[in-house]
Amino acid sequence: MRLLLNIIWLVFAGFWMALGYLAAGIVCCLLIVTIPFGIASFRIANYALWPFGRTIVDRSGVASVLGNVVWIIFAGWWLALGHVITGIALCVTIVGIPLGLANFKLIPVSLVPLGKEIVPAP
Repeated sequence: MRLLLNIIWLVFAGFWMALGYLAAGIVCCLLIVTIPFGIASFRIANYALWPFGRTIVDRSGVASVLGNVVWIIFAGWWLALGHVITGIALCVTIVGIPLGLANFKLIPVSLVPLGKEIVPAP
């Protein structure tokens, strides 16, 4: 079932989201100071491609908390808002409900990506 959901997700939402996160990662990697944000964006792009069967584990420390505050101010809030809007739009149809829930699953990592690790779901 996870494979089927991931394929449907990839075709209808995941590919375009991953492209957006890849573009953001490339822009973030232009400056040396923002490279950690670029790496986090690449990690989210990977997660956005294939979200079913994986989960997020918190591994935060002091540096990641400070970085997440900066991320929320400049990028996190609009990324999370985009996932909320897209998730609500997908939940309008019965077929789109699992995809909408996957969008809601991406909100925490898009809001505060530093100090998060994406691991296979148990």
